[in-house]
Amino acid sequence: MNLNNAALTISAVTPKQYPKEKLMEIAFAGRSNVGKSSLINKLLNRKSLARVSSKPGKTATINFYNIDNTMYFVDLPGYGYAKVSKEEKKKWGTMIETYLSTRENLSQVILLVDSRHKPTENDIMMLGYIRACCERAVVIATKCDKLSKTELNKNLGEIIKTLKLSGDDIIIPFSTVKNIGIEEFYSYVEEVLGIEV
Repeated sequence: MNLNNAALTISAVTPKQYPKEKLMEIAFAGRSNVGKSSLINKLLNRKSLARVSSKPGKTATINFYNIDNTMYFVDLPGYGYAKVSKEEKKKWGTMIETYLSTRENLSQVILLVDSRHKPTENDIMMLGYIRACCERAVVIATKCDKLSKTELNKNLGEIIKTLKLSGDDIIIPFSTVKNIGIEEFYSYVEEVLGIEV
């Protein structure tokens, strides 16, 4: 798979707009500003393929990134941003729920949490959705370069406990600044999903 051949196919709002190809999809979920777009750019070694915003709550569509006609990365709207209207939140919630519950191509939803903070109620709820549609939970703990090794280990323990991760579940510490977690992510893609990177 050539990661250089990556492009945004569509920003979808309804299932009618989802790509028609039967390619495997890995979706990324997480609260606003947790670093989904930055992570996608880092994984694809691109600076601005996924639009990164300094303002939380800007991704209001489901963005499908085609990677070498082999698979899709899917960027879901961020949740939990206080300054978005209730109506808007409900719309995004329905959009995410519809995708998670109806999309046959979906192989894995990956939950992003901020390694510096305890997972929120919304994170716990999202993990419930992930367990309903995926065989295992895969969690990426972002921004881990901002913590010392001791702090990171303590916080990862807290994340595992709060989200009740165990057995086949996977947690990957990640830093876009220090390139931590990229190899681990692609090892997961190769070993578990069977796609050669």
